[in-house]
Amino acid sequence: MNYLAHLYLSSPDPERMTGNFIADSVKGDHFNDYPPGVRDGILMHRAIDDFTDHHPVVLSGKKVFSSQFDKYSGVLIDVYFDHLLAKHFGNYSTIPLNEFAIHTYDILRPWQYLFPENAGRFFGYMLKENILLRYADLEGIEQVLKGITYRIKNRMILNESLQLFIENEDLLYEYFVEFFEDIRNRKFV
Repeated sequence: MNYLAHLYLSSPDPERMTGNFIADSVKGDHFNDYPPGVRDGILMHRAIDDFTDHHPVVLSGKKVFSSQFDKYSGVLIDVYFDHLLAKHFGNYSTIPLNEFAIHTYDILRPWQYLFPENAGRFFGYMLKENILLRYADLEGIEQVLKGITYRIKNRMILNESLQLFIENEDLLYEYFVEFFEDIRNRKFV
């Protein structure tokens, strides 16, 4: 799962949301450097990632991308599942996606002093581009994938996966629905 799902699953707790947001920037046992609620969010994020990485439906979804995108198929399924969550957000929340995004940014702002440097940079970008809302459209997903491409070493052009996603969207949506039902019913941390 990517940012939207992590923030959704940890909402409405501000500290857990903060921990979930910064978790990828916190390496090893450095989670112990954070307040207990933020630490819980970091550990929750790691548990969600572990559950996701081993879920049979996610493994099936990765096969859509694996022949062309190899080890980045997991990154792609995370991003596309966030897209499907955003696109169908009304099925999972009584709050519209735009309101959820604004509320989430407002929750995270006061915690910026705890953000590792790269999480802080990304948060600025997230605010400027309203990334959580942009997950709902393919242009936004393409922008996110270009950003990830820029950050990876071998510059595999991940936004070239869009056509594969479009061709397999119905199948991936079936996978997403099954997976998201499972993950929403689990307790993490």
